[in-house]
Amino acid sequence: MFDELIDRVGTRSSKWDQMEAVYGVSPDDGLAMWVADTDFKAPDAVAESIRDVAEHGIYGYYYDPDGYKPAIAGWMKRRHNWDVDPNHVLTTVGIVNAVSLALETYTKPGDGIVIFTPVYHAFARIIKAMDRKLIECPLALQDGRYGYDWDRYDAQMDGSAKMAILCSPHNPGGRVWSAAELQAYGAFCERHDLLMVSDEIHHDLAFPGQTHIATEIACPELTHRLVTMTAPSKTFNLGGLHTGNVIIRDDALRAAYAKTISALAIGTNSLSMKITEAVYTKGDAYADELQRYIAGNAAVFDAGINAIPGLKSMKMEGTYLAWVDFSGTGMEPDDFTARVQKHAKIAPNLGPTFGTGGESFLRFNLATPRARVEDAVTRMQDAFSDLQ
Repeated sequence: MFDELIDRVGTRSSKWDQMEAVYGVSPDDGLAMWVADTDFKAPDAVAESIRDVAEHGIYGYYYDPDGYKPAIAGWMKRRHNWDVDPNHVLTTVGIVNAVSLALETYTKPGDGIVIFTPVYHAFARIIKAMDRKLIECPLALQDGRYGYDWDRYDAQMDGSAKMAILCSPHNPGGRVWSAAELQAYGAFCERHDLLMVSDEIHHDLAFPGQTHIATEIACPELTHRLVTMTAPSKTFNLGGLHTGNVIIRDDALRAAYAKTISALAIGTNSLSMKITEAVYTKGDAYADELQRYIAGNAAVFDAGINAIPGLKSMKMEGTYLAWVDFSGTGMEPDDFTARVQKHAKIAPNLGPTFGTGGESFLRFNLATPRARVEDAVTRMQDAFSDLQ
């Protein structure tokens, strides 16, 4: 089902219709591999939900005490062995909005916010926009994959930090963190009295043989300082619906977060709720196949890219985002980026936007039909043919 080539050009797709303005790559002959949505049709349950709503023809205020949140809890139990009380789920306008609400709820301007870089670029953007102090703790490269350097991070703490945001699985490095790594994150937050915000939006996209562990499962004794964020958007290509699940076990933390939602009059979207319920009750087979397909795409991409001298695609354990290091070419970022954009005519995300440690990298979205991944590899090999 994921091999179908769907033309998204002219559909007001951010990924395809904005790439020329942002990267100078025309959609006429270029490949969009930046914005983190997929080029796959959502499961049939989504269209069925939309048809049901349309046929009913009334779009009034919506109330659903029995379907939406229990479906979220059921998914977490079935897919992640995580016992979630439906009453612990709050709804936001996506995960970036969820992080923003956490900053608003639990911190004040001038407070330090820890992120582990390179990491999802929206974190730094909203931290700065909300006048908080950005504290970058660089991830350590260990045997070609990312890990943590807790001694270094301890030394960086000056008492100003109030929150540490974790990306699990990691975007852009593709790591699926182990229980021990999650526990070390929890211990770090405990030492420095930090609120733990765990962005687990890619949790359904651990590759076969890998297991995503919810931070709450790894650190059950720290729920008094933990806010977990998930969403159906990456798994089922629902980013444009802007819905997120914020799961908070601690009553006081949850009440404070709910108060911020109420104060800002953030309401739920009935169509998004119905679609979320549908995919979380009927989407298992789709999610299983997506995991396998993306893992296959990653194998094709890594083999082709790693065959180019000087290029190294970090081995992915999950997500659909490949992280390619160009430092071995000896080129400046402007030079290797120009080859990718102007010669290969591919639009990836630029590494420096992910913070310290991303300077020599580009991020490629592999959630597209395999034929496009194969085309991207061929284009890259041609663009860097003089190195071979």
